[in-house]
Amino acid sequence: MTEGDSPTIARRRVRLALREAREQAGLTQNQVAEEMEWSHSKVIRIERGDVSISANDLKPLLNYLGIKDKAIVTELLADARLARTRQRKAWYQAPEFRDTLTDDLRKLIEYENEAAEIRSYSIYYIPGPLQTRDYATALMARYEDELNEDQRRWRVEARTKRRETLLGRAGDVQILLMVDESVLSRAVGGPAVFADQLRDLKQHAEDGSVRVRMVPFSLDASVTNNASFDLLVLGGGEVLYRETGLTDEMVEDQETAAKHRARYDRVWQEAADEADTIQFIERRIKELERADTDRPSR
Repeated sequence: MTEGDSPTIARRRVRLALREAREQAGLTQNQVAEEMEWSHSKVIRIERGDVSISANDLKPLLNYLGIKDKAIVTELLADARLARTRQRKAWYQAPEFRDTLTDDLRKLIEYENEAAEIRSYSIYYIPGPLQTRDYATALMARYEDELNEDQRRWRVEARTKRRETLLGRAGDVQILLMVDESVLSRAVGGPAVFADQLRDLKQHAEDGSVRVRMVPFSLDASVTNNASFDLLVLGGGEVLYRETGLTDEMVEDQETAAKHRARYDRVWQEAADEADTIQFIERRIKELERADTDRPSR
C-alpha cells in the first residue's frame, strides 16, 4: 500500500490482483464461488470493484488462489482494510443514479475523482464533465425515445455533479480534451445555448483548467476511426473508458489502454494547437451570436 492512497485506489489494486491470480490459476468465477461458498454474483461484484472484500474473506481466498508471499499478502490485506474505510456512499451510488447510469459510467465517475490526468477524445459532443447544464439538458432531449423524463433529468444532474467535482479539482488533475471539429460546429440546443457552452469551454481553456485541441476536418487522423473515449491515469496504471451510441465499457487492460494512449498522443501533436483551437471557438461564438440575433422573434 502506498501512503496517501485512497479507498478507491486500494480497492482497485485488490480486485485486479484477485482477477489476475484467478486467471493465472485457470479458475472460473464459478469455481471460486463454490470453493469459498459464496454466490457467483459476489465474486463478480468483488472483481468489478462494486463491493470491497473484508480481510477475513480475503485471507482464505488468497490462499486458494496461490498467493502466499507474506509481503504481498500483507499489502493486499492493508489495501482491503483501507478500501472499507469509506463511511458513506458517494452520490453516484444513490438509487436514482444507480437506476439511471450504467455500471461502467459510475466506475468512470469514481475514477474521475481520483485521476491525476484525464485525456478525453470526443467525436460528437462536449464531454459530460465540461457540459453546461443547458447544453446537457438539450443533449438529453435527443434521447426522449430511449429515456423517460426522470432518467434524462438524473443524467443531467449527474453531469452537473461531475462538472462541479472535476473543475473543483483544478490544479490537482490535468485535463486534456481533444475534439473532432464537428463537436465545435454542432449547435446542440440552438445558437444561444451552444454559444454559452463554447464561452464556458473557452474560459476554462484560457485559465488553464483544461487544455483543448481540435482535430480539423482537413486532418486525416486515425483516431477519428475510434468511438469517443477517456484515458485516466490512476495510482497503479491507466484505465480506458469508451462509448458508442449503443454501449459503454470500462477497460482496465493495460495493453489496450496503452494502444489508445499512443494513438491519442500522436494525434494530439497533429491536431490544431490550443491557440488555434481557441481562435476557432471564438469565431464559432461570433457566428452563433449573429445567428441568434438574426432569428425571427416569435
